[in-house]
Amino acid sequence: MRGALGGPRVLLRRLREVMAEPVSAQERLDKVVVLIAANMVAEVCSVYVLRVDGTLELYATEGLKAEAVHQTVLRSDEGLVGLVASEANPINLSDAQNHPAFSFRPETGEEIYNAFLGVPILRAGNTLGVLVVQNRARRTYSEEEEEALQTTSMVLAEMIASGELSALARPGLEPAVRRTIAIKGTALSEGIALGHVVLHEPRVVITNFIAEDVPKEVKRLEGALETLRTDLDTLLERGDMGGDGEHREVLDAYRMFAYDRGWVHRLEEAVRTGLTAEAAVERVQSDTRARMLRITDPYLRDRLHDLDDLANRLMHQLLGKDYVPPRERLPDNAIVVARTMGPAALLEYDRKRLRGLILEEGGPNSHVAIVARALGIAAIGEVENATGIVDSGDAIIVDGVTGDVHVRPLPDMEAAYVERVKLRARRQQQYAALRDRPSVSKDGERFTLLLNAGLAVDLPHIEETGAAGIGLFRTELQFMVAATFPRTTEQYALYRSVLDAAGNRPVTFRTLDIGGDKVLPYMRNVEEENPALGWRAIRLGLDRPGLLRSQIRAMLRAAGGRELKVMFPMVATVEEFDQGKDFVERELTHLRRHGHKLPDRVEVGTMLEVPSLLFQLDELLSRVDFLSVGSNDLTQFFYAADRGNMRVSERFDPLSAPVLRVLKLIIDKCREHDTPVTLCGELGSKPLGALALAALGYRSLSVTPSAIGPVKAMLLDLDCAKARAMITPLIEKPAGSVGIRDALIAFAAAEGLQV
Repeated sequence: MRGALGGPRVLLRRLREVMAEPVSAQERLDKVVVLIAANMVAEVCSVYVLRVDGTLELYATEGLKAEAVHQTVLRSDEGLVGLVASEANPINLSDAQNHPAFSFRPETGEEIYNAFLGVPILRAGNTLGVLVVQNRARRTYSEEEEEALQTTSMVLAEMIASGELSALARPGLEPAVRRTIAIKGTALSEGIALGHVVLHEPRVVITNFIAEDVPKEVKRLEGALETLRTDLDTLLERGDMGGDGEHREVLDAYRMFAYDRGWVHRLEEAVRTGLTAEAAVERVQSDTRARMLRITDPYLRDRLHDLDDLANRLMHQLLGKDYVPPRERLPDNAIVVARTMGPAALLEYDRKRLRGLILEEGGPNSHVAIVARALGIAAIGEVENATGIVDSGDAIIVDGVTGDVHVRPLPDMEAAYVERVKLRARRQQQYAALRDRPSVSKDGERFTLLLNAGLAVDLPHIEETGAAGIGLFRTELQFMVAATFPRTTEQYALYRSVLDAAGNRPVTFRTLDIGGDKVLPYMRNVEEENPALGWRAIRLGLDRPGLLRSQIRAMLRAAGGRELKVMFPMVATVEEFDQGKDFVERELTHLRRHGHKLPDRVEVGTMLEVPSLLFQLDELLSRVDFLSVGSNDLTQFFYAADRGNMRVSERFDPLSAPVLRVLKLIIDKCREHDTPVTLCGELGSKPLGALALAALGYRSLSVTPSAIGPVKAMLLDLDCAKARAMITPLIEKPAGSVGIRDALIAFAAAEGLQV
């Protein structure tokens, strides 16, 4: 490099000294551009900062006209500076004025300069500004000089991100790093939450960018890379990761990134420019993220997550920090932001402080979305680059009704949402006023509205909502939040407390539904190519009879002197139900023999989630005491569409003729066999879905606590006979010939129903 003052390492050291001086932000920035220009033997060095209005403002310069500072403003797509910002890539030209993107701004005096090198100022892949050097002579800046300028831009990125430059800006034209951002996602769980960001996997805060001993930093990087690779090799060699399959290919591809010479070379080069090892990882990943966010190919975009994960692990390794963040230090009104998350991870957070959830991935029917609804928190998925556009502590609004996210909202926006929260609270008061009213339709049809629950903290909702009982108690949630396997006595205590809270109202306990994306932290996770179709739920219970029998024993003991309803999840054959029911009989015999007080009555049923049961309904209904329709999984398996995969989960409508025909078949068969049936999927938790179910003949629905009020309000105003007359001819028509959802919405509007 042609640096007259000792190259990039000397420059970084001097920059550190300047950053520590007790001077104003403008003085510090002016000194920075002088230092860079002198070090790079450049006649011009300029800093452009991206503003909240999307334009680029000249904040400091050495070489251009001083009066242009804070006066020259470029559109984000204007000139070479705009090109650098919009593409997030360096531009290195020997004859800049002949480039088609060159924009002549006479107030700057830059028309006499030919050589141009501009680099984006990046942080977490987001462009905060542009750093430029120029010379009169026609020359191409060397690769080393380009590297040096990119390295230097990191220091400026932190200066901009700190908010220090905001004091120099005119109101409404502040640096974009702290700008208000409005972004659209997919609503997962209704509700409105105002709070502050908590990153599920917090970014490492780098405090030392400048290396004191470059060879030592290279060794630190090499050591961290070696540890990372060893950990990945160990993961791949574990016994439960054996066998070929897609999971193996994914992990092999992931490991290849850790061994990729190009990635490692960029890391090493960044260190050799004078950065610490962790700062080098941050710089390389920020550059990579900025480029990959502009790629439309979904496969390549998915690889960005792999690189992000590797970079995060590597930085945690370098700084000796745990990769898994602590959950116990949540602020009040916490809004958790994550790339993706399983249901167990969400349950680790303090529910008293957790208000909302934002995910880059995850669909409305994913298990984490269902848990979010059960927790009563607003949640939004499919928010692009969510973890990159926020910082921990940022003010944020989550609108789980519309799918809107507002980051660092303006006071007017915040005030408007406060009013919306008050309006929702008033609406909830209206629903609360219906609490003691019987759920009887306008034409006299009686409905039973039950709750879906899963933890002890859900129990107060029974009284609050006036629910007729619990139609689905998800017993696996107790296992997912526990650090170790819950003992039979702990299970007994929970089931007893649930029955106590319900009083005389019925409770239906579903046996463990684990597997798939519901993984217990203390059980060895078996990797499967299709986990949703694999070793889970009743299949796992029948293969681990000790697990299932201990749970059934705890339920039977807890229900001594009362009625008990037990059902099995994901039953695919009547033989599986028979085996599960046999366990209940054996445990009753065991308790009887040992003198325990038995339940007054035990009813055993099953979830209908697997389409194979549709062709065994007569045999099944002659055996079960009751049936529960799990519309989420039934629809997923019916259409062979993973409900957690947004590319396909929204492709098929549960309010379509094929699904409604199946649901009508089930209700008709249950009536024929005089078997009680409840629908406990998410379909019944939406007033529009409940309208369709009522029209088909369903009279028992188990829904999320927040849905009791809206669903009951709709049912009270519904004429079921009219609804049945409307929907019957629609589902009998050829599939695809009519939009049933639109017809239901039109019917609701005509009848004055709130859906």
